[in-house]
Amino acid sequence: MLGKEGRLFVLGYALAAIYEGPVANLRHNLNEVIASLGCTVELQINNTRAAWRISTAPLRAVFKDLLSSKDSLKAETQNISSSFEDLDTQVNSEAGYTPEDAVDSEETAQGAETYRAAASRHHLSTQKMYELKTKLRCSYVVNRAVLSCRRWFDQKHKHCMQRIWVPLLNHLLCLPMKFKFFCSIAKVMEVWCRSRIPVEGNFGQTYESLNKSIHGLSGEFSATIDLKQEKQAGILGLNTSWEHVSTEVRDYVRRQEAQLEWALGLLHVLLSCTFLLVLRASFSYVDSYNGDIRFDNIYISTYFCQIDERRKKLGKRTLLPFRKAEEKTLIFPFKPAIQASEMRNVIRELVETLPVLLLLVVLCGLDWALYSIFDTIRHHSFLEYSFRSSHKLEVKVGGDSMLARLLRKTIGALNTSSETVVESNNLPCLPQPVSLDARAYLRVALPIGLLVCLCLLQAFGYRLRRVIAAFYFPKREKKRILFLYNDLLRKRAAFTQLRRAAILRRARQQRTPRHRLVDILHRRCPFLRRWLRRRCVVCQAPERPESYVCPTPDCGAVYCRSCWDDMRQRCPVCTPREELSSSAYSDSNDDATYAE
Repeated sequence: MLGKEGRLFVLGYALAAIYEGPVANLRHNLNEVIASLGCTVELQINNTRAAWRISTAPLRAVFKDLLSSKDSLKAETQNISSSFEDLDTQVNSEAGYTPEDAVDSEETAQGAETYRAAASRHHLSTQKMYELKTKLRCSYVVNRAVLSCRRWFDQKHKHCMQRIWVPLLNHLLCLPMKFKFFCSIAKVMEVWCRSRIPVEGNFGQTYESLNKSIHGLSGEFSATIDLKQEKQAGILGLNTSWEHVSTEVRDYVRRQEAQLEWALGLLHVLLSCTFLLVLRASFSYVDSYNGDIRFDNIYISTYFCQIDERRKKLGKRTLLPFRKAEEKTLIFPFKPAIQASEMRNVIRELVETLPVLLLLVVLCGLDWALYSIFDTIRHHSFLEYSFRSSHKLEVKVGGDSMLARLLRKTIGALNTSSETVVESNNLPCLPQPVSLDARAYLRVALPIGLLVCLCLLQAFGYRLRRVIAAFYFPKREKKRILFLYNDLLRKRAAFTQLRRAAILRRARQQRTPRHRLVDILHRRCPFLRRWLRRRCVVCQAPERPESYVCPTPDCGAVYCRSCWDDMRQRCPVCTPREELSSSAYSDSNDDATYAE
């Protein structure tokens, strides 16, 4: 439970804390940014739409007023049409010169016949026709005046004859009543009428245009407003709205979140089964403990010390204290420090923990960076939209005529005035990022810290495995300790030959000339000499003043004082192999190793 199997539990909690902390906060902040972008685009669209509606409101109001005044316009046009009927009747009338109205005027009848013949042979314009009618009417009036004058003379002569009954006298006195030739003086007016006819030169053209306008007004007044909205795609072949894109982005984020949730759930299920790995590792250790006598047999226990003490009393060869080269392959359970055999495994476990630690650092750094960016955007991206529209149009139509009233009904609808002020801001659309507080960082850092601590405590926890196995299998433990003691005695006897290959390799490395820069740093930087000094070719201890340097030319191997004594004061580098020791033991690959 204190080893790598037990760390899987802590790893599960660490991953869950990372997901609930920086990952969840990143997801929340990204969702806020997506929502902010969508809200900003919608706000721009709404502001543009509002500005367009406000700008076109006066024009739409004019059209609405025209449509609402449809009935009144129709009534006005009917009044104008009925008023024009009198003028039209007058222009088209043949009264004042027809033979029926002037049966007593032979000249008027002849003029009317002349008018009918001219109108039937040639299509006269309205101007010519009305001038001809006016002349005929003028002649008709003059003729009627002459006729009336003659009738008056006849009536007066008749009355005179009735009053004066004396014959011959009455004819003499009533003779002036026979002077009807004075009535022909009215013919002078006919000459003036023909030369100066009171008809304007553009009367016919004005009448025709007015007649067409009146007949056009008699039609039904109607108007409709058609609006057409065109949508243009931002990308060729793509015609999607921002709402659709925003919905797709949100759906994609939700699908990714669902997949991540599913993966985390699966991971939790797998981590909940890690107790099986603990049981498997426990049974595997017990089997190896009982089956392989070299397995994890590197601990210097109390019984080991008792055996050495007993041999010391009997005057036999002992092992304690160990040589420096031997101590690197053994573990002393009661030492509180992590020893060389354990350090390699601890470093490997710490390296395996680095990805999780780097993941935590990267996610926390990314979360902090994104929060800083989004918070800066929120504080420095506030915008206030202000739209002001002022419109005033005044059209004055004077007069009381029907045409003036009609113009006031139509053109007068343009008399509109408006003043609009629209103000808005993007405060609801600004992102609202959330930062992790100290408690959240603590919740994430605690499992990672516990994971690192377990890597360091693994060395001490693994020492307990042998103790527990020895408690249940004491006889097996005694055999293992006896085997370890005897194996170390054999290696001690052949120590020089067993270590000779490593010593030769290190001595060749020492004979290699150092770089000039290294020599300069060694001379001028005293604080670096600790790392630049040569080391013992046996135990790799740094060179000290009491260290021994082989005086043989082209050798110069460095030995610490204790290792030089262990080598029986003979340099294995420059001494032949057969002279080092008579022991028949050679190096073995079956040394006891640390159980991981």
